[in-house]
Amino acid sequence: MKLHDLRPDKGSKKKRKRVGRGISAGQGKTAGRGTKGQNARSGGGKGIYFEGGQLPLARRLPYKRGFTNINKIYYKTVNLKQLAEIDFGGVEVNPETMAIAGLIKKPTDPVVVLGDGDIDDALTVKAHRFSASAKEKIEAAGGTAVVLPLD
Repeated sequence: MKLHDLRPDKGSKKKRKRVGRGISAGQGKTAGRGTKGQNARSGGGKGIYFEGGQLPLARRLPYKRGFTNINKIYYKTVNLKQLAEIDFGGVEVNPETMAIAGLIKKPTDPVVVLGDGDIDDALTVKAHRFSASAKEKIEAAGGTAVVLPLD
């Protein structure tokens, strides 16, 4: 087989129907649209939303539409047990050190510290949000919980 022998499979290539090109073409005059009426017109036919005058499904089920809150903040969660497993060396834990330790992916992401687990080290933990139990446990261990502003 050579390059000039290559052909597409039989029936895989089909010419498009060119309508409205005269009576001899077979699809002339009305171009297969019938005579008059809404569907014979340019831009004719009903939209996908239209259901023959019946109340459309999208309006019958208002709870299905919903909306997306563009101001929602997606926090990256870090639990106290994760902080306890890692030796941070110093006393300050912030999003940058958490990213280096692999607890979060990007240091620019907002971080929330949750109170799952216990902590023994007196750490200064800086995050964008703390749960009440996390703050309580950090302060009980002799550390401080500093809330960072959201950018």
